[in-house]
Amino acid sequence: MSQNLVSLSVSDEAMKEIEAALASLEKHLDGLISLSVAERGELVKMGPKSETFARKAHDVLVQSPDILPRSFSVEEFGADNRALDQLRPVFLRITALAGRAEDTEMALGSDIMNAALDGYRFAKSAGKGTALDELRAHAAVRFGKGGRGAGGPAAS
Repeated sequence: MSQNLVSLSVSDEAMKEIEAALASLEKHLDGLISLSVAERGELVKMGPKSETFARKAHDVLVQSPDILPRSFSVEEFGADNRALDQLRPVFLRITALAGRAEDTEMALGSDIMNAALDGYRFAKSAGKGTALDELRAHAAVRFGKGGRGAGGPAAS
């Protein structure tokens, strides 16, 4: 193979443990929500400077509950702050792991495609045969009628 960005092997036992860990995360984080693109666009966002303001506002409101209408829940405001503080480190780890997973998936796919293209070139230079004809047919589906140029997949 001309490229091998990642070599990864996961045992059946490890896969069972991974599945169990994911099931546990899904069970314990069942309160997480999904927002549509439109919903995301409508939300007021909280960045670092906004967070400082929001936390100070919470402190002031806790000390002055008499200025709030009955419909305002300073308790829910505080609960949201506590949940964010508790979960943010978890979210950061999940995000980092998801990024590594995406990169690994891309690298594995790239390794596979490079190996397939190398193999195709080797088979093509070796001559004719049923296996090559079948591979050519699949290459035509992937790369269009003639692929890139007249000879099939590009030699990148």
